Amino acid sequence: MKYPDTALTLPSTATPAEPPGPPGLLGRLGAWSVRHFKAVLAGWLLVVIGLGAFAPQVTTALSGAGWQANGSESLKVRQVAERHFAGNASTALQIVVTADRPVSEPAVQQVIAKAGDIAAADPRISTVAPPQPGATISQDGRTAILLAGANAFPDDMVRAADDLKGPLSELSTDGVSVHATGASVLWSDFNKANHDAMMKSEIMSWPVTLAILVLAFGSLVAAGLPLLLTMAGLAASAGSLVLISHLFPVSIWAMNFAMMFALALGIDYALFLVVRFRSARTGRSLSSVEAVAETMDTAGKAVLLSGATVLVSLSAVMLVPSPAFRSMAGGIMLAVLFVLAATLTLLPAVLGKLGHRVDALALPWVKSGGHRSPRFAAWGERLWKQPLRYGALALAALIALAAPVIGLRTAMPSITVIPSDASARAGYIAVQQAFGPGAPGTLQIITPGGQAAAVGAQIAHTPGIAGVMPAQSAADGTDWSMIQAIPIVDPSSPQLGATVSTLRAELPHDALVGGAAVENLDLQHLLTEKTPLVIGVVMALGFVLLLIALRAPLISALGTVASLLSTGAAFGVARLVFQDGHGAGLLGFTPQGFLDGWAPVFFFAMIFAIAMDYTVFLLASAKEHYERSGDPKEAMVGALAHSGRVIFAAAGVMVAVFSTFALSGPLPPKEMGIVLGVAVLLDAALVRLVLLPVILRLTGRAAWHTPGWLDRILPKITFNHG
Repeated sequence: MKYPDTALTLPSTATPAEPPGPPGLLGRLGAWSVRHFKAVLAGWLLVVIGLGAFAPQVTTALSGAGWQANGSESLKVRQVAERHFAGNASTALQIVVTADRPVSEPAVQQVIAKAGDIAAADPRISTVAPPQPGATISQDGRTAILLAGANAFPDDMVRAADDLKGPLSELSTDGVSVHATGASVLWSDFNKANHDAMMKSEIMSWPVTLAILVLAFGSLVAAGLPLLLTMAGLAASAGSLVLISHLFPVSIWAMNFAMMFALALGIDYALFLVVRFRSARTGRSLSSVEAVAETMDTAGKAVLLSGATVLVSLSAVMLVPSPAFRSMAGGIMLAVLFVLAATLTLLPAVLGKLGHRVDALALPWVKSGGHRSPRFAAWGERLWKQPLRYGALALAALIALAAPVIGLRTAMPSITVIPSDASARAGYIAVQQAFGPGAPGTLQIITPGGQAAAVGAQIAHTPGIAGVMPAQSAADGTDWSMIQAIPIVDPSSPQLGATVSTLRAELPHDALVGGAAVENLDLQHLLTEKTPLVIGVVMALGFVLLLIALRAPLISALGTVASLLSTGAAFGVARLVFQDGHGAGLLGFTPQGFLDGWAPVFFFAMIFAIAMDYTVFLLASAKEHYERSGDPKEAMVGALAHSGRVIFAAAGVMVAVFSTFALSGPLPPKEMGIVLGVAVLLDAALVRLVLLPVILRLTGRAAWHTPGWLDRILPKITFNHG
């Protein structure tokens, strides 16, 4: 199929034969925004400047931890260790000193002493335990570990790692290396690597995005409008996240994802409204106020519904009781709210002020105005005549790509997701080489003091345990003992889960098994457990919103289910790439043998939100045509003719943006870029522009039928202006 190269300046429908009636609620809001342009602009300037003043603090104010399963056994172990064992918890820092000679020599001892002094000077460190022979000094005597206990919340311990790992590494001299490692340092390095990659991807995506926007809108002025929404939404949401972080921890990833969604949705919404505004003015004598009112009564309703669908989809992630996930979902929702508010108030005001000047600085070959796309209309006619051929091909392709999902495995990320020169990874490798492959994943078992000896003996005889350290009494004199056990396998090995399950099943019921590696296992278990619930809630709420807006249960249900096809296909591709390693060399990464554990829950919600975005645009346009004509063919063909280009262009921008993430350094951004990029590409090309129109063709009038009992309880919503 060949697409036109003219700008997106298409009317959504033919000019009505009779003047429209009075505008609806959104039409009146748009008209008010135009008439009160100065007040709207001043209000948004206050919001952006007021909240934007806090935005520069976002990278330091937001937290890096929160990757935990609230209520889990491992979290209880961490809390007991923090209170009763001088901070010797999973969040403690390990300072690894390796030398080419015994660590007992004076020169190495000086380095160890300086490292201890640097850590002890930080108020977030409770105590620094020196290396102990037989426990934290290796058998060859050339590696020693200092334990810097946690004296702060996990998020603050990650910040402590941010501050300490640099000065500690500077102690390295010829023949002596110093590296901070442990869970807090790992999250510090992990967050920094991913934040840097996200920022790099954003910078790489801007030129591509601008080029596509100029081509899509056909004028520099119109192309700048999405950036207006994006900047307003980003500044306001960044400042808001900083303020919210004073109440409870907010993950730094919340800002990263908020940036991405603000850009993507700002472009989508601006495309839809600007195209409709141009259409309203083409060949008609409407004033700017009237054109804005018509735009808001039609495209504005679709945008509002789309925004509500995105918010609902992401709100389901709140069902996962993990601070990191909840704050990330909340950050994206906040950005969406600001972009949506700007789309419904600031953008109409600017469009009304610009009027015909929205086409200023147009590309030489672009003609302002125009009618519905003849190419997309012809494509709609072709689908109407041969629905089964094209529908079957699209469905077969999606099912084939989704089939590998059956063998998809997930787990929390291994140490390989951070750069090889990162402090946590260097220390991790040093610990493994000196103490064994399972040493970085040392288990912590908390038990009443009276049964410590028996529990320790039982742990030592458990399969999968390489060694057990002597029981440690509580530092505050309470009746608790901590037993640390070293597994025989790397912390990312699936065998560790079996070992932990065995310990929990066989040890006394009041013995608690935890440690940093176990916290990851518990979080993975929680994500696996909550995934079906999140998917079900997202789909159910998406269906309800579509039903309320379209008042048509059949097409609302089919449109919701169709979104699963592109999602399944995207995860099928993810399994082939990230689990099986196909294309790993091209993308520059080493496969872990699984997909990162948060992907099914979090990426599903994001993909479904974007997919429903396009669903709303297409079906809202189809409903508008059906309301005017009562003809199912005009509804299907007209929807493609008037929204096909918008969907095609918006998807092009998103795919370009996500592709830059696929090219960035660490593995998690690559996963996000591939999964989301493939999902958007397949959803736009196969589901929204082929399969959903075919469904409209095959269902005919039944697609828009509203049962009498449902008609009486649903609100009266139309997409026809006036």
